[in-house]
Amino acid sequence: MASTWQLTPRALDDLEGIWDYIAQDSPTAADRVEAAILAACESLARRPLLGARRSEITPLPVRFWTLPRFPNFIVVYRPETQPLQVVAVLHGSRDLSKVLDK
Repeated sequence: MASTWQLTPRALDDLEGIWDYIAQDSPTAADRVEAAILAACESLARRPLLGARRSEITPLPVRFWTLPRFPNFIVVYRPETQPLQVVAVLHGSRDLSKVLDK
């Protein structure tokens, strides 16, 4: 069965960086955060309009979903793609408009 969502290379790098950073203190916590991010991607693939558009951050046709259990992390995705394309996974304290402008 084909996946209903995919991580772009950038999102994969983001996820690996998040895991590496958290794992410095606790690999178990890093696994929990990673699992929550992947579960969010699965949920968004089933209901792609859950996230919010944030035109004040970017004109790109993306939506933003803040993880309920880990609200510091945001999944940025393209709701119209098949499979759903996760373009970035970011920490909320970053300047999102600058990060997405790259």
